[in-house]
Amino acid sequence: MLFHSSLRKELSRSFSATLVVLITIVMTMMLIRSLGLASKGSVNPSDVLLVMAYTVLGYMPTILSLSLFVAIVSTLSRMYRDSEMVIWFSSGRGLVDFVQPLFRFAWPVLLLIAVLALVGWPWANSQTQGMRAQYESRGDLERIAPGEFRESSTRNRVFFIDKDTPDAATATNVFISSIERNLQIVTSARSGRIESVGDSRYLMLNNGQRLERSLDEKTLKISEFESYGTKVGSDVAAVTDSTPLRARPTLRLLAEPSPPNRGELAWRIGLLLAGINFVLLALTLSNVNPRVGRSANLLLAMFAFVVYFNLLNLGQNWVGAGRIGMVAFMLLLHGGILLLASLWLLKRNYNWGLRTYRRAAASTAPARA
Repeated sequence: MLFHSSLRKELSRSFSATLVVLITIVMTMMLIRSLGLASKGSVNPSDVLLVMAYTVLGYMPTILSLSLFVAIVSTLSRMYRDSEMVIWFSSGRGLVDFVQPLFRFAWPVLLLIAVLALVGWPWANSQTQGMRAQYESRGDLERIAPGEFRESSTRNRVFFIDKDTPDAATATNVFISSIERNLQIVTSARSGRIESVGDSRYLMLNNGQRLERSLDEKTLKISEFESYGTKVGSDVAAVTDSTPLRARPTLRLLAEPSPPNRGELAWRIGLLLAGINFVLLALTLSNVNPRVGRSANLLLAMFAFVVYFNLLNLGQNWVGAGRIGMVAFMLLLHGGILLLASLWLLKRNYNWGLRTYRRAAASTAPARA
């Protein structure tokens, strides 16, 4: 039908343009954030683009929901402004008749939101968390770059080695500055090598000097050595399950129904339910006065989107803290929004109002003799 095809064609153009703009903005923000993490030593500088890509993939459900919402509001607002909606209403189409073509256009996007929220979001976060954990758990010698001063994993030592290194396990012209037991210790040596002793790794220094200065008493002690060993890195710790909630698979959240897991699960499922509600909200918020313009509608739509997602995040925290049940929260928020949007849509479709009620009451009243 002409009605369905023309509406879906214009929605496709608007949705594609909005999606490209939002992805570009988010990629720019995530690139700046990833560069900041790399400068702080939280991620490997060579993995900045991967971290950015995984982060953008994790936020794709939100981006798709916002793109769909803005596309519907902007398209229908333009149709109101150009009096196209008046033509459709005059031909016998009501506002309720727009629900079917809107959902026929939106169902692939909603399906993609569900897949990304339930599968893509935890997978992307697990990849990012794994890269950060691997980079942060590397040994002190792996942190060292020849010709540069680098901090240790415990942040209490500074290492420096010469650029001319025979191999990865050997270093020349080693400099170490550390603070231990209320002492500032500066150690320098002509060469050093890595040796493993049990579960620990040691840097064995040769032909060097060690300077110890007390931070309280201001005493100074200088000693020379031919061979000296200093520990680098931490002992091998027991493997513990410290996977963040956002990186846990959805099936695991279902298998372990603890309050924090329910909160995360409510947030993931809520992304799909919010996308469905946004289609109905966009239809009700798109009414615009041609003499005023559609800026007010877009601002109102953005405000509704921000409030909805803030309530979604707030509910996740409440469910995770055990203050409210997951089912009760989802019925209260998503069910309430669905009911409100449906009643608002019916009100506008049938022009319900106080005057309509008074005229209906007056027409049904018995005539006086």
